[in-house]
Amino acid sequence: MIIGGSALLAGVSGGAAVYVGKDRLLGDEEAANGVACTDVNLVTIKKQDHVWVRKYIKTEPVDGMTRIKTALRVAQAVYEAQKPDLVQVVVLDENGPTLRSDIRGRAIGADVVYIPHPDKMVEGLDDKPYTARYYDGTASEQGLFYGERIELPDDRIAALNASLRDPADCIDPVAVASTKKESKKPAGSTEPKEAEEPSAQEQAAKDAAAPGEAPADVPPAKSGH
Repeated sequence: MIIGGSALLAGVSGGAAVYVGKDRLLGDEEAANGVACTDVNLVTIKKQDHVWVRKYIKTEPVDGMTRIKTALRVAQAVYEAQKPDLVQVVVLDENGPTLRSDIRGRAIGADVVYIPHPDKMVEGLDDKPYTARYYDGTASEQGLFYGERIELPDDRIAALNASLRDPADCIDPVAVASTKKESKKPAGSTEPKEAEEPSAQEQAAKDAAAPGEAPADVPPAKSGH
């Protein structure tokens, strides 16, 4: 009985370990979809009858694979909304640069390129639908990433892409600010309108309706006394 109980306990513990390992491997829904992100800039390029969209986003400090998952998710969302021929998503740290001239090198924590139809693209581009690169180190206080630069193999990208459950885009801070501004207005309030100048006919009718008042540009009549 002691031996059997020990075996049962070992079996239960082993089963629990399998489930814990599976959870850590697959992650919960939020981890599988990356993290929340904020729009920084969006560039649309038209080249040889093709439309390319390059989107710059920023996230809180996270590891390299989470940045890749976030970029893949956003790339899918951009494609579903706009149907471009190429989508590039560049992931920056929340403390990183926002000017396009400064977004280069180690300021780019992850970079994903999605080409939905590689056979229709111009020459010189990869003939595969996805490329994904990232720095495996964390970002500094200035938003620059360190560590080794890793390029994911195609099968790994396909597995991550298939695990995405909710291809949601990033938060647009301009739209959020506009929504907050509108919500602060009292219900039913409208913007004040400027008074319109009356037409000649309206002014004539107004003068006729008030015979005792002379128009401003006409001097009052002299008395006969």
